[in-house]
Amino acid sequence: MEKNDRCYEQYVQILHEELMPAMGCTEPIAVAYAAAKARETLGKTPDRVLVEASGNIIKNVKSVVVPNTGGLKGLPAAAAAGVAAGDASAELQVLASITPEQIKTIGEYLEKTPIEVRHADTPHIFDIAVSVFSGAESAYVRITDFHTNIVCIRRGDETLLEKQGAAGTEEALTDRSCMTVERIVDFAESVDPGDVRELLQRQIAYNMAIAEEGLRHDYGANIGKTLLRGHEDDINYKLRAWAAAGSDARMNGCEMPVVINSGSGNQGITTSVPVIVYARETGASEEELLRALCVSNLVTIHLKTGIGRLSAYCGAVSAGAGAASGIAYLQGGRFEVIAHTIVNTVAVTSGIVCDGAKASCAAKIAAAVDAGLLGLAMYRGGNQFFGGDGIVKKGVERTIEIVGKLASRGMVETDKEIIRLMMEN
Repeated sequence: MEKNDRCYEQYVQILHEELMPAMGCTEPIAVAYAAAKARETLGKTPDRVLVEASGNIIKNVKSVVVPNTGGLKGLPAAAAAGVAAGDASAELQVLASITPEQIKTIGEYLEKTPIEVRHADTPHIFDIAVSVFSGAESAYVRITDFHTNIVCIRRGDETLLEKQGAAGTEEALTDRSCMTVERIVDFAESVDPGDVRELLQRQIAYNMAIAEEGLRHDYGANIGKTLLRGHEDDINYKLRAWAAAGSDARMNGCEMPVVINSGSGNQGITTSVPVIVYARETGASEEELLRALCVSNLVTIHLKTGIGRLSAYCGAVSAGAGAASGIAYLQGGRFEVIAHTIVNTVAVTSGIVCDGAKASCAAKIAAAVDAGLLGLAMYRGGNQFFGGDGIVKKGVERTIEIVGKLASRGMVETDKEIIRLMMEN
């Protein structure tokens, strides 16, 4: 792929769009971002807050710790943090600069301020609307489809921003139609490392730091530490354990940033950490690691494009396939090996459901990475799943298309039932 090729430029831009830094689970952070922007628009601290959110937002915020809040969970906590102490200009790092004194302020604000949460009737799977009030004054901010996509800002009756878009579209993002597994591998082979080095070095630094933190201390169910205990010298356990440990920390209040993938920190950790650990264990060069991370990140993005940002389909499955693809690249595998690894992986783990962000995500990440390693080992051993085996179709692109349809269409009712069950008392 030549550097002046349109697809080359798009792939570089896609990586820059998707590999953003974020602190904390991205759905509560998006709520905090909307709330901070609403408070900024109002120009004063509101005395009442209304959060209207789609079911998938409620699902992903309900059980996860909001960072820099002293361990608070849920939508009211995320909104209170954004209003009382958030920096809207920092977007997905809106809560990153909160001081210990402000943590106390958040708790006090949450305790004394009415914060109402409503399940929004919306065609958008990803939808957050925050209204803030101070006496007769009000402001309103709405985010749809992805985490920083503000589509409406109002102050009172005055509309300051209005963007139109059909539900489920991501028109502000670079066109993904050029993405195929074969082109992704071609791009990784030919990319000028200077075009992606700074971006991927940040991913390496951030995501390995939080994985180390998860192994060093107790977070959630300690999936990473549990996996590694007694298997400290087994590389396959290390790959799963380090990825799971990053999620252990992130889902349970660790106040360190991660570099996300497809809007998710867990997916960002899963698609990168096993590849980095494998590269370090095998002595791969920096350039080899950067190229392998291009493969892992872009394969994950390619799979997630058809699935959507939020659904009943666990995003770790796509990221596990991406990680295994990056490891296959480090082993010298190219298109054929990587394509079969992806197909084998999604044939095994496409039944894992997303029931929100919480401690058990780390265990699902471990399972997804394990499935990816199994898919790679299968092909290396001369074994594979064939078209007609369940949802597997002939050819990797056709299989990826079917996975997207399964998640975005077939699991709609599953997603609704998961949300109903989670909202029961």
